[in-house]
Amino acid sequence: MKMRHLIEAIESKFVRRDLPPIDIGDTIKIGMLIQEGNKQRVQPYEGTVIAKHRAGLGTTVTVRRVFQGVGVERVFAVHSPSIQSVAVMRRAKVRRAKLYYLRARIGKGTRLAPRLTP
Repeated sequence: MKMRHLIEAIESKFVRRDLPPIDIGDTIKIGMLIQEGNKQRVQPYEGTVIAKHRAGLGTTVTVRRVFQGVGVERVFAVHSPSIQSVAVMRRAKVRRAKLYYLRARIGKGTRLAPRLTP
């Protein structure tokens, strides 16, 4: 029991608290820090969150987008120092925890109903 508290105390120093709440079905834009030679730049990646793995400091989100007719998925570690920014562009109403069924759909079939917030 004490070991878990020790691990949580160490991890709490590295957990990012400046992130917006990310839910399944949200369309997010992630600014990822890319190293090219001796230069650094921020590369934006925008897509739909189809899965979320909650594991404290090891929390990841799987983001899917269609680029030139090909579906591309990337897994981002949410608390990674290489992530510069996260912005929620749209929120969607979904009824599942994982949206893997979107992989089999194309075109208008991939649209999700918007979530109406008061």
